[in-house]
Amino acid sequence: MSVYDRDNIFAKILRGEIPCHKVHEDEHSFAFLDIMPRALGHTLVIPKVPARNILDVSPQALCQTILTVQRVSQAAKAAFAADGITLSQFSEQAGGQVVFHLHFHVLPRFDGVALLPAHTNVESNETLAQKAAKLRAALAEIHA
Repeated sequence: MSVYDRDNIFAKILRGEIPCHKVHEDEHSFAFLDIMPRALGHTLVIPKVPARNILDVSPQALCQTILTVQRVSQAAKAAFAADGITLSQFSEQAGGQVVFHLHFHVLPRFDGVALLPAHTNVESNETLAQKAAKLRAALAEIHA
């Protein structure tokens, strides 16, 4: 198995070296908006522990992370009035993984609306800030 790279972009985000539009943080996980969203409110959820992907994460860290994935999914569906949610997780290069820190994509979906192609749409900071605020409010309301 390949080794975890402590200098991957998500590790740098966790250390505060790279800014992000955070929507949730607890002792186990961290959620932030994808700067290249494939859907309205596209959010990434990561564990705080160094884990390359689902193949090497501890069961405990995975359980804590998936609980956050569920909470963020519920809030995203409500915040953006989505018809459904698509979850994606890629492991290793052959599996489609690009950033080698375990992460889950939470993609609010709308009937009849296709996902945007990957890595083609860079969202403005202003738009991301507005969406992050909306999602944080929905998280607070749902999980109050």
